[in-house]
Order: sequence, then structure tokens, then C-alpha cells
Amino acid sequence: MQSTLTTSGGPAVQVPVMVAAELQDSLLVVMHDLHRLEGLLNHATDNLLERFGEANAMLTDSVVADSPELVAARSALRSAVTELQFQDMASQLIWHTTKVLQGCAFRLASEAMGHEEGEDAA
Repeated sequence: MQSTLTTSGGPAVQVPVMVAAELQDSLLVVMHDLHRLEGLLNHATDNLLERFGEANAMLTDSVVADSPELVAARSALRSAVTELQFQDMASQLIWHTTKVLQGCAFRLASEAMGHEEGEDAA
């Protein structure tokens, strides 16, 4: 049994239903992996921020606050926190990629197997 994938005004491609199902499964696995990666990034970032907070608290002792080494350490910590913007950008990219993959999986399923009642389009 084969199915036809159509695009608006484009040529049709014959795709067996089992191939479409396997592709959809693969897309869903990748989405799951991206979700796990986002969780790992969030966990690591939370831990890192906690450690930075602890280090900053140790560096705020008024007795040693004016030490040039501590001023440099505080500056390095501020720079490191700024670098944590990477996590935010990575999370946004993961979210966007997940949505694109989800849309592909749903479109593939809809085109190859038809829309079933109770399914929402991405």
C-alpha cells in the first residue's frame, strides 16, 4: 500500500505507509531526545548559577572586599554569568527545532495515513 504526499502545486511522491510511519517514529524520537537535552541544559545551568551565587557570597566579605584579586574574581564571575546566555539561546533553538520536527511528523502522518478524529494539527 502506498500513499501520495502532496504539496500545494508541487509534484507528488509515492511513500509506502510503513516508510511514513518509520519516518514519523524517528522524528518523534528526535523530539524526545531534544526535550531530554533541554532538561540536561537547564539542570546544568541551575547548578552553575547556584555555584556562582555561593562563590559571590564568599567574595562579598567586607574585610577582603577591596582586594584586587577579589575584584578580578568578581569580574570573572560576572563574565561567566553573561556566558550563560548560551543556555537560553540553546533552549530557544531546541524549542524551535522540536516544533519543526513535530510539524513534519504530524504532516507526514496526516498525508500518509489520513487525519484521525481527536488529532490536532501542529
